[in-house]
Amino acid sequence: MPGVLKYPLSTEKAIGLVTRGNTIVYIVDHRSAKSAIKGEFERVFNVKVQDIRTENTPNNRKKAYIKLAKGSSAEEVAKKLKLV
Repeated sequence: MPGVLKYPLSTEKAIGLVTRGNTIVYIVDHRSAKSAIKGEFERVFNVKVQDIRTENTPNNRKKAYIKLAKGSSAEEVAKKLKLV
């Protein structure tokens, strides 16, 4: 499914997860599976993903909490995305 990743969240909580949890929070296509999110994120940012948790919001958006594996830096990805 093309265009799985829509945009990163830049809320205070999401930025805190970058430094504390090595996690990036992304809004993704609400029909996308975790495997599709993982595949596209790894391909686009050239990192390894350890775990993905998703959450459907009341306004029909889907948040993906993408935890990166050791050796991959969420801070580096956040810098590329101009979040920090």
